[in-house]
Parts: sequence; structure tokens; C-alpha cells
Amino acid sequence: MKLKNALIAFVFLSLLSCSSKGVMDFSSPNGAIKLLLSKEGNTSRFSLLKGSDTLIHQSPLGLQLNETDFTSDVTFSEPTQTTFDETWETINGKQRTIRNHYHEYKVKVAKTDDASLFYEIIFRLYDDGLAYHYHFPQESIHDSVVIKKELTALNFTRDFTYWAYNREHHTLGPIRRSEENIEMILPPFVIESDDHNFMAIHEAKIVDFAPFNINASQSNQAITFNTDYSQQNDSFSTSWRTFILGDRIGDLVESNLLVNLNDPCKIEDTSWIKPGKSLWDWRVWGYKTQDGYTYGLNTESHKRFIDFAAENNIQNLLIDADWYGAEFSHTSDPTSAREGINIEEAMAYAAGKGVGIILYLNDIGAKKFGLEKVLKQFADWGAVGVKYGFMTGSPADKVKQTRRVVELCAKYKLMVDFHDNPIAPSGDRRTYPNLVTKEFNHAQADARRSYFPETAVNQPLVNMIAGPLDITNGWFGLNNAHSRKRVFKKIPGTVAAEVAKLITVYTGWMVLPDSPEEYLKKDDLFECVRQMPAQFDSFKVLDAKLDEFVCIARQAGNDWFVGSLTNREARSITLDLDFLSQGQKYEAHIYEDAKDSHFLNNKEAYNIRTVLVDANSELRVQLAPGGGNAIHFKALTETE
Repeated sequence: MKLKNALIAFVFLSLLSCSSKGVMDFSSPNGAIKLLLSKEGNTSRFSLLKGSDTLIHQSPLGLQLNETDFTSDVTFSEPTQTTFDETWETINGKQRTIRNHYHEYKVKVAKTDDASLFYEIIFRLYDDGLAYHYHFPQESIHDSVVIKKELTALNFTRDFTYWAYNREHHTLGPIRRSEENIEMILPPFVIESDDHNFMAIHEAKIVDFAPFNINASQSNQAITFNTDYSQQNDSFSTSWRTFILGDRIGDLVESNLLVNLNDPCKIEDTSWIKPGKSLWDWRVWGYKTQDGYTYGLNTESHKRFIDFAAENNIQNLLIDADWYGAEFSHTSDPTSAREGINIEEAMAYAAGKGVGIILYLNDIGAKKFGLEKVLKQFADWGAVGVKYGFMTGSPADKVKQTRRVVELCAKYKLMVDFHDNPIAPSGDRRTYPNLVTKEFNHAQADARRSYFPETAVNQPLVNMIAGPLDITNGWFGLNNAHSRKRVFKKIPGTVAAEVAKLITVYTGWMVLPDSPEEYLKKDDLFECVRQMPAQFDSFKVLDAKLDEFVCIARQAGNDWFVGSLTNREARSITLDLDFLSQGQKYEAHIYEDAKDSHFLNNKEAYNIRTVLVDANSELRVQLAPGGGNAIHFKALTETE
């Protein structure tokens, strides 16, 4: 990673605005976001403002350490401010370059009657949000310290509607805060207080402690946090609690606040980290081709996948569970393949075709046969990555094991994808960009059930705030997919929407779940997938409304791709093309639902058309019920 601008760091107190009542005024670089910190009556309180609008008012801020309450009878030190401004290049980010610009404020909080009992709160204010965490210098630890509870309570100034991550189910919500009583909500916690005020509460840099969750119980007037911290004997910092703010839901998804709160890349040579598209064997088992071949878990099938990948701009093949034996068996050894699979032969064949192999690894096999031994074997075979499944242990154990897996994968030059209710993405891919994606969502046909169009709309707007998602989109044989061994329910949706999902979802690995033969049956439609790059250059939410629709644009060199999805309702969307380069002509290849397409009873009907456009054009697209639309804007040369 390369710094583009010089770091500006300086300490000054004169710019802080402190009233006679001891209110500290902390602001973002552009002044649009403010945090007011006070200790009226020796009680710690804060308010959060966006412009002239107060979002959170006079709320307690602090911890209970052992039996000591740090929200009352405390003193504040004079704050110090640091301004930081850099631009850095991503390896597998939504954008190629990211600006990291913030004001940081550090305040020491001590008990009034015993100054040796203290901690520091560090606030960072960005133009699109803020974050804080607690730091405990060694001298504050004494013998040991346990954070028993976070006493922070968010007093919102008005009622709001919220949505949240919901594991392998449709996103939680919409829920009106005043009407429901839920004591444990998993972040991102996404709030819409009016048409122009959106907020996402999450965490960044989750590397040491169990993730928090939200308590929206009606017994509390305020929103509070459920936390679980272990005893500490040495200096430490908590994860960053984050508040991303925006005028529209798309602002929250576009934000880079989470990655900016993580440490810079720790991998010196990142040339081997190559995000891309991947075929996937798991859902194709049992598929019978027109030439009489039946796909199975064997090397012959894998070679068919590899041939198709090499010919169609697909970079990888993911060989999923059971390739080294039953994945949950303690006798299945991931350093050797089961009968019917010659992993060395498959690797050599793939290498000769320029295709990478990703290997599945279950947590049981990793721990039974030694994680490092297994990863070294994968690397020696020539694998490019690992799909890690079903991690076990407490939430804190899973946090630490996740980091251990990522670090060892980096040591052996392996990318990694975590599945099966992973620890939430928290911007940690900045530090270890070989962490390319997580199944932080309901992937289609996972958990032995299907998801419906509204889930396809909401997951990019809620789950994806946390980071890149592995949703395994791109089904082409929608009518009969459920006849296969590993597809348990009918899949709702339209084939045009399946192509659009590959654009709306940001992921380091675009994992395609269908068979090569199904893609070739609709070769003209698959051309849009074939033309997609291994990694997009940018990410822009053109328009979206939670539960209803989403429209996202992605740049690929001089070209652009736009994907739009709707819920179960048909919809017309007008696209303003001002994101295109001024003065440049484009050929817009539009892959759309047919007039009679429907997500339940006419899934595979589609149309393709081409029109000429430029940045001053508008395009009106029609989306069928549960459908979608994908557009490839191909930049034209002067001779075309």
C-alpha cells in the first residue's frame, strides 16, 4: 500500500471550543459532524450532531470496570487533537484509492476520588461519521482489569425505523423502534430517521474481543450495547465503535470508514492477492448434461470446470466440502484427497490453463490435523485460496482464530473466504487484504432454503456496509436447479436479476454456482458476465430504497457496469448517466427481463438490446416482479 499524500499530524488545543459549562466540541474535517462531550455534575454525557440536526442527545458514555462506574464522578483531561490526511491504494477494495481524513481527539477519563483509576477515550471524526474506542495504558491496569459492561446509552431525539444483519436469513426489519422489543440485534444496525438521515452502527478492527450487539429493549428508553470482555493484564484497546452517517442509504454502503480505522497492510508483497471470478462445484453435483455426462465430486468434473473457466475469463475454481472426506468427520484429513480425486493432477491441469484452485477447509480438519500444516500443504499443491467453514468456539475464540487463519494464509500466500456465520467484517481486509470475502449473508440455496427478491435488495444495503460478501449469485438454470443433489428448494428470481446481482454485490471472489452447460445455453446473456473484470475499480449507489430496490454502478477501466434489482413488485427506474466520462460515447448493452418475466413462474425469459449513450443521457429500465437489469457501458473509440 502506498501513501499518496503527506501525513499531517499536529497537536493543538486552541481550536477546541469549550463552553463555560465544560462542553468540548469535537468536529469532522468539514465541520458537518460534531460530537459534544460534557460532564455536567461530574457525569459523562455526549451529543451527536449532523449539520444543524441533533441525532443523539445528552447520552451517557463510559464503562463499568470491575465494580467501578465511569459515567459518573469522573474528571476529563484537556483533550488533544490530531489531524490526519492520507490517500492509500486498495488491493481488493470497492474503490482503487481511498482517502483517510479525520480529526482525532483523546480524552483521559479518571475517577474524581482516585486519579489512578482511569482510561482514555479516543474519538475519530470523519466527514461521513465517527468512531470511538477505549485505550488502557499499562499504568491504568494495576493488577488486572475487566470491562464488566458498557454503560453508554444512546438517547435518540426521535423515533426511527431500523434494519440489521440476521445471519443466514432475510435482514431484520423494517422495525419501528417504538413498536418492537428486541434485546439482541446483530450489527450493522441501520437506522432511517427520515428521508435524509441514515445511520449505521457497527464495529471496526475486531481483532481481540467478542463483537458487541445492540439492545433495543423497550425496558430501556435508550439504545444500549451488549458486550463481553475478558480479563486483561496488559495494555489494550477495544474495537472501534462506529457510526456511519449519510443523507441516503447509499452513503452508508459507499463509506470507507471501517477500513480506514484498521491498520495499514502488513503484507509486504501483495502481488499474489488477485480477486476474481470463480466457478464452484458444490451446487452442480448431480447435474446431467445433454451429452450424457453427470457432474460429481471427482477430478474429471473438476477438469470440465477448469476448461470452461479458462475459456471464459473466469480466474478460479472453488472445490468445496468433502473433497478430502466427510467435512465433519474427525478422521477426514485435509492434507490428502479422498478416493476419486487426484488433487495434484487437478492443480497441475488448472495451472496449465491459468486457472487458480480454491480449496475448502472445515474447522474440524484444521484443528485436528494442524492449521499450519494443512495450509502449507495447500500452498505446496499450488492452491490460490481457502474457503474456511464452520468455525467453532466462543465469539472471542472465533475472533482470534479468524485472525490466526488470515495471518497463516498470508504466510503461505493464500487468499481466504470465511463461511457459516463468520465474525462480522470490520474493515480488517485493509490490514490483511488476502481476506477477500465472507459469507456474512444468506447465500442463495444455503441453509437448505432459498431467499426471495427483497433479500437480494436489502443485503447490499445492510450486510455489505460491513464489508465484501460471498453470496454465490449467478444462477442461469433457475427452473430446474432444485433437482440437483445440493439444491433443496426452488430458487425464486429472474435470470436477468442473477446477472445484476453480480454487479450490485461487492466481493473479492465472484463465486458462480451454476454448471458451465447452463451458462452456455444462454451464451448471449453470459457475455455480460464474461466481460466483467476480475475486480471492479469503483462502487457507486445510484439509487436505492430499503426493501424496495437498489441500483449500483461499478467501473471497469473505461467501461461501466450497472446492476438494478427490485423486490416482488415490478418497477421502472430512470438512470441518470452523469457518472460516465464527459465527452465519451458508450454502447450500452442492456440485459433485461422480458415483458412477461416473473420471479416465480417465468424466471428464464430475458431480452438483450443495445443503445448509444453518453454522460448526458438518461435510460429508463423496466424490472419485472422479482427481477433485475444489468447494463455494460462499453466505451467506444473514435473509429467505432
